[in-house]
Amino acid sequence: MTPVELSRTVLRAVRRAVDQGELRVSVPERAVVTPPGPGGCGDYATNIALQLARPAGQPPLRVAEILRPHLVACAGVGDVVVTGPGFLNISLSAASSPTTALVSLIRALGPGYGHGDALAGQVIAFRVPYDVRAEVVADALVRIVATQGGRGEVEHGEPVTLRPVPAPEDPAPLGPDAAQWALLYPAAHDRPRITADHLVQRESNPLFRVRYAHARARAAVRGAGRLGFSSEPGDLPDAPGAPTALDVPGAPAAPGALGAPAAPGALGAPAAPGVPGAPTIPDALGAPAAPAAPGAPTPLVTALADYPRILAAAATHRAPDRLARHLVTVADAALPFLATVLPRGDEKPSAAHRARLALAEATGTVLAGGLSLLGIDAPEHL
Repeated sequence: MTPVELSRTVLRAVRRAVDQGELRVSVPERAVVTPPGPGGCGDYATNIALQLARPAGQPPLRVAEILRPHLVACAGVGDVVVTGPGFLNISLSAASSPTTALVSLIRALGPGYGHGDALAGQVIAFRVPYDVRAEVVADALVRIVATQGGRGEVEHGEPVTLRPVPAPEDPAPLGPDAAQWALLYPAAHDRPRITADHLVQRESNPLFRVRYAHARARAAVRGAGRLGFSSEPGDLPDAPGAPTALDVPGAPAAPGALGAPAAPGALGAPAAPGVPGAPTIPDALGAPAAPAAPGAPTPLVTALADYPRILAAAATHRAPDRLARHLVTVADAALPFLATVLPRGDEKPSAAHRARLALAEATGTVLAGGLSLLGIDAPEHL
């Protein structure tokens, strides 16, 4: 857990204490966490109790005692010791792997994972021309900027401050989701393609890959429920025979996560109707796993861990295309992994399956959150 993440954790503990009526204060915008000073202990310390003492009308030591159990209950926190006049000294839990720590954090934050304070308190005016792409980009940026504590306001008039290259034609015939993607996926200086490619359920369509990965993640959760087991973050041992790439030429197709046929045109299924003679997608489910260094983060874990940085960059650089492209990176890393989540054949659900399921849930959370910021639906079934 980074200092920024721990700061948010401290604020969540304050919010819980306020919600439960133990403190009567306004939750501050930020909590300072630093290495412990003289007489302190643990990994980090915060003076939040001293900061809240006056508005709470209570001694700092009492405020610290109120906050301590709420902090201890937070994911990633091992212990909290109160020292001096009311400093909270925090020891982080020793996560068994980077995956465990990351998945626990995503579970704790939910759709708020990746949100930060890079633009806290800033009001950003997006002055755009009367153009459909400019309107769509500005609308997405308002949502993305809000994740970093800022507020975006869309205006019309001169001088224009946001002018992406206009679409060559009306994107409305693509439908709302594909139209959004067609306008947001290219960088602002690139001309968007308004073509039926955005509707095809094939590997060549990045939007399909992102939405399909989310649907597969949700299918894994439903399948686990039918098998009677739930998720639990933990070490993620390599899955025997797990694929390491989405596209392995010549690899055989495999059924979906629940044993049902794959979506049309996806992962080895026949091409979608209306695309005569289109080739099918090679599926990696039968490809051998590549050896990985013990304990090394997988490409999926790396992509999920990078999501907060990408989201902050999309907000600060006014570039929703960065978020769209990163969702494709997450999806491409997730699709091979999702085939390994559920037990196969006579396998019984184990700790490894529960850990994989937790990672699948975290993947679904990130993909759904990112698509929502782009104004695109994340379907449960596809």
